[in-house]
Amino acid sequence: MRQEKNRVFRLEDYRPSPFRIPESHLTFELEPDATVVRAKLLFERADDTRADAPLVLDGDELELIEARLDGALLGADAFTAAPDRFELKAPPASGRFTLELVTRIVPSRNTTLMGLYRSGGNYCTQCEAEGFRRITYYLDRPDVLSVYTVRIEAKKSEAPLLLSNGNPVENGDLGGGRHYAVWHDPFPKPSYLFALVAGDLGVVRDRFTTMSGRPVELGIYVEHGKENRAGYAMDALRRSMRWDEEVFGREYDLDVFNIVAVSDFNMGAMENKGLNIFNDKYVLADEETATDTDFANIEAIIAHEYFHNWTGNRITCRDWFQLCLKEGLTVYRDHEFSADQRSRAVERIADVRTLRAHQFPEDQGPLAHPVRPRRYREINNFYTATVYEKGSEVVRMIRTILGPDDFRLGMDLYFARHDGDAATIEDFITVFEEVSGRDLSQFALWYHQAGTPSIAVTSNHDPKRGELVVEIEQSVPPTPGETRKRLMHIPLAFGLVGTDGRDVTYRSAEGATVENGVIHLRKRRHVIRFSGLNERPALSLNRGFSAPVTLTLEQKREDQLFLARNDSDPFSRWQAFTKLVSDALIDGSRRSRGQKPLEWPADLLQLAGDIATDGKLEAAFRALTLSLPSEADIAREIGSNIDPDTVHAARNGLVFAIAQANGERLAPVYDSLADMGPFSPDAASAGRRALRNTLLDYLATLPGGKERAAAHFTSASNMTDRAAGLSVLAHRHSGTEQAEQALEAFEARFGDNPLAMDKWFTIQAMVPGASTVDRVRALTAHPAYSGNNPNRVRALVGSFASGNQTGFHRPDGAGYRLLADVVIDLQQKNPQLAARLATALRSWRSVEPQRQAKAREALLHIAAVENLSTDVRDIVERTLA
Repeated sequence: MRQEKNRVFRLEDYRPSPFRIPESHLTFELEPDATVVRAKLLFERADDTRADAPLVLDGDELELIEARLDGALLGADAFTAAPDRFELKAPPASGRFTLELVTRIVPSRNTTLMGLYRSGGNYCTQCEAEGFRRITYYLDRPDVLSVYTVRIEAKKSEAPLLLSNGNPVENGDLGGGRHYAVWHDPFPKPSYLFALVAGDLGVVRDRFTTMSGRPVELGIYVEHGKENRAGYAMDALRRSMRWDEEVFGREYDLDVFNIVAVSDFNMGAMENKGLNIFNDKYVLADEETATDTDFANIEAIIAHEYFHNWTGNRITCRDWFQLCLKEGLTVYRDHEFSADQRSRAVERIADVRTLRAHQFPEDQGPLAHPVRPRRYREINNFYTATVYEKGSEVVRMIRTILGPDDFRLGMDLYFARHDGDAATIEDFITVFEEVSGRDLSQFALWYHQAGTPSIAVTSNHDPKRGELVVEIEQSVPPTPGETRKRLMHIPLAFGLVGTDGRDVTYRSAEGATVENGVIHLRKRRHVIRFSGLNERPALSLNRGFSAPVTLTLEQKREDQLFLARNDSDPFSRWQAFTKLVSDALIDGSRRSRGQKPLEWPADLLQLAGDIATDGKLEAAFRALTLSLPSEADIAREIGSNIDPDTVHAARNGLVFAIAQANGERLAPVYDSLADMGPFSPDAASAGRRALRNTLLDYLATLPGGKERAAAHFTSASNMTDRAAGLSVLAHRHSGTEQAEQALEAFEARFGDNPLAMDKWFTIQAMVPGASTVDRVRALTAHPAYSGNNPNRVRALVGSFASGNQTGFHRPDGAGYRLLADVVIDLQQKNPQLAARLATALRSWRSVEPQRQAKAREALLHIAAVENLSTDVRDIVERTLA
């Protein structure tokens, strides 16, 4: 393990590297059990480096074979070498010097999936954040940029394909059945962007012509026989390249762009310069094996990694505290791409649901941290929803504050000024201040301060004065290490909706800065007076989710119902309905705990039916709206002393009530969507399938619903419908003959397809009820399951722990113990995956006392493990603090 495993890194301690590496020449002699890496590194001192300063390089489980300085073999007294560190005691005092290091590594035994490892017989790398030090000794930090030339040597029979970053330069035979290839990347990059792939793979090729007329060769490499499932990924890549030119003016800069799909990968994908490496679940898709969600994810993640070419690669991070500078910004860009490719309204709702499901709990729990953290022990644990999703929302707010024109000018200046730099958040904020003339210092607190701001709003209409008075108060709750919070600049988009459903105009607004439909909150309390309003409008706030806040609005229920039917802003219309449902479910869960009968508002049931049958609304919008808040969403709204069983009972009760009240209306809509012609993954077709499958979930609760779901499953012509039918059977009718037969039929059909079987594992992991713990534990022994493959572990154990409220939170703690056992088993083999699984316990204090005690026992059990990995210990200790 690394020497600094217990060290805490702090933003204020950052210092520039005393040495630079202008050029890096690497030669790999690939062998599964003994790969030799020859690194010839050109060093130069930084201008202010002390003449007697040693050169200290990072390593991790390395074996040094040889070291040379300017060609001369170094004696043992000139350096010290350990698996995690190399120190050249007295480097040359002036000018440049070359250090040659030969190391030996073992890819076949690298289960961490960091550095160079073997996946399915192929060599593969993952270097972000600190994996390169597992390949050779290096200044493994993002502010050290180098031009790489890479030579790869391997057995031709084992690895006919040899890929690295940049452009291909040379290739040939070496004799003895071995061959080589040389790659050169002319753009300086940090070590975390290094990539190498060698093996035997099939390829799908295409070509793209940039806006300046330059041809780019495109390649997507997959396992042989799977080439026909990479077509959608290639189409998404070409659309991403064109979109980035049209929307951000960013042209691709190399002669080739390659993507490689591997089955063993800790992340979704990696943006290595010119050689993106992907988890194969985000590349491979066809209608037989992939759902519409899979197609949408492939589109978004292909785009995300490609967009990193400029926001992450050409401009990288000065240090890991600036991670959101590349990730939050690039998530914003891929969200905008998806919105342009699909439905902007639907994509926005989906993005906000993801934010609330993953980032809001992070902000409200022991793992809360700012978008730009100030300290970390293990950087892998800060690839979080806060950095990615909230980071994206911060960029979106900048655009809201500045407007689209100044935002584009700011981005253009950022690209022009910082191309080739390792930049900071301050660099990013500064360009927008310069182009707009605005002071964004208060707004910058979004980067520096943890927690989700709370907005409390009251309003009162005076018909005599024609005045609407709106009182708004902001607060930010305390988070670990931050008890006192500063006031934020919050852009709150709004509308005043008249009785005809249209936005009404007002003469003036006093009490806060109001610009272009946005209230700019900068003080703790604002009193805003809108004049020229003789009739009371309905107040529509935080339209488009203009700010990632929690909103408490004292509003008449009739206004909520009115906005759910009439608001011109689709997000706010969805939000109004969701608020009505959430309030009903919270009340229902309390009544369920008290054993009181569950009764539901008739107007809410009627509204749900009206939305389901309103053909003027997008099918995808209707599906999203009718997909009620999850049990985890409701638990988050309740906040404390949660009994997951009562939440489950309430949600099931409302689903049944909506179905019972509207069954005769829902069934014809469901039937009308049965025949949509040949499969297409386009947004409109996916939306219709989503609506039909959402309606199936309701109809399955009615008499004959089990048979309807079974027929849906057996007649399905694509994975979207097949998985939906299986899910409804397994979750609504668990243990029945139809459900068991469907599970067996799915396994028989897809048993040799790992990505399809992941769906099978997930559907079973999500079956509600206490017995699912035993089901999940039994499935870990299934032949298709592998505890060494991150996809399998996430599909089964990850889905159970993060998504099955009644199963995971079983009162006797069996779900917590299962998770703890898996984390302990994984924590040395793959500490990064184990740590991410452990975050499922971050909200343990919010459940009722009996479950709290059991969850704490599980956390303490993990904490007591001898030689616990840094990744896992960091998560567990912060969760227990």
